[in-house]
Amino acid sequence: MDLFEYMREARQEKEAPLAARLRPSSLEEVVGQQHIIGKDKLLYRAIKADKISSLIFYGPPGTGKTTLAKVIAQTTKSDFVQINATVAGKKDMEEVIRQAKEAQGMYGKKTILFIDEIHRFNKGQQDYLLPFVEDGTIVLIGATTENPFFEVNGALISRSIIFELKPLSKEEIKELIRRAVYDAEKGMGAYQAEIDDEAMEFLADMAGGDARQALNAVELGIMTTPPSKEGKIQLTLEVASECIQKRIVKYDKGGDNHYDTISAFIKSMRGSDPDAALYYLARMLYAGESVTFISRRIMICASEDVGNADPQALQVAVAAAQAVERVGMPEAQIILAQAVTYVATAPKSNSALGIFDAMNEVKKSGNLKIPGHLQDSHYPGAKNLGHGIGYQYAHDYKNHYVKQQYLPYELNGKEFYRPDGNGYEAKIRAHMKKIKEEAGE
Repeated sequence: MDLFEYMREARQEKEAPLAARLRPSSLEEVVGQQHIIGKDKLLYRAIKADKISSLIFYGPPGTGKTTLAKVIAQTTKSDFVQINATVAGKKDMEEVIRQAKEAQGMYGKKTILFIDEIHRFNKGQQDYLLPFVEDGTIVLIGATTENPFFEVNGALISRSIIFELKPLSKEEIKELIRRAVYDAEKGMGAYQAEIDDEAMEFLADMAGGDARQALNAVELGIMTTPPSKEGKIQLTLEVASECIQKRIVKYDKGGDNHYDTISAFIKSMRGSDPDAALYYLARMLYAGESVTFISRRIMICASEDVGNADPQALQVAVAAAQAVERVGMPEAQIILAQAVTYVATAPKSNSALGIFDAMNEVKKSGNLKIPGHLQDSHYPGAKNLGHGIGYQYAHDYKNHYVKQQYLPYELNGKEFYRPDGNGYEAKIRAHMKKIKEEAGE
């Protein structure tokens, strides 16, 4: 490293955002994530012993993925190389591999490659790394905000230990805020700032487990608030609320939060909890989710989880889907809310899932012969083959029902639709029982 490069890095470190400057240099300084870096935990022991295998850190923004990678960089005897998947290309990776092979061959030294936002690499880029991870040329550490089982190649997953980082607790966020305000070496203690308890409580709450959100707000507050006559900068609740303004909803349409939220939304409607269903609807709308996507999920739920217990539910859901496309936002949220609360409070039945039993039967038994009396007799020569002979027209009988074989003979007595006792299906079940009994079944 030449003098100019050294000066550039020194200046960059000094001018880096507060969240970057506060990053710890040892495990003992790390706040949170004790479920993976507690003193008796595997990752703690591996870092202390400098015996790191390929790792993937997975968790929401601001939970310490890059921080843990930096701690490893400070403690390992291996070469440590960091790249960001948003800007790195294949040439960058080829250069890393070349240097890693050189270090391994000439000095017997391992290379740890840290890839931030590894989910941004496409399949080809991830595949390129695989043989070098496999033969030990590099030890891979990937960091991602997305569920790695969705976004990282299965081959890399199978060769890595996955550690899930959790959102920081309010108390952990408050500890970081104290460091940010009062630490003169890494934080902003030189500015002679003080933070009110209620401001700290507010920031810790509004950060939603994201340390970076809280620290950015602290930095903005200190840098933009004029000192008092006594030379003190006071971070009040008003200052804190202006600096953070709005809770960031962690919701990526292609990522894990998306799947978690839609899952909670569906399960709340299925579980007849309209309050929770509206809450998750609001989260999706707030985050900018497509109203078309939401309405599709409501229609599916209306059929899968309500079904014939209230046949009107599907009609409401379909009408809502059509209406939101014509009306658009913001009024569409009212229409969606009506459909959601209707489906959530409707009597429930999943009897329509009998289709999957029927599909499994077809898959298992194949094209069983359709009873001859049900076969089409209208084309020329059909009756000569016995098609349609013996068919009994249901409307000629009492209750418009007559006992005859409809399923293939091999499946006689098989049931795929089982109406339960909820809502309108209770009437369906009673009706079916009545007409069968009167037909002598």
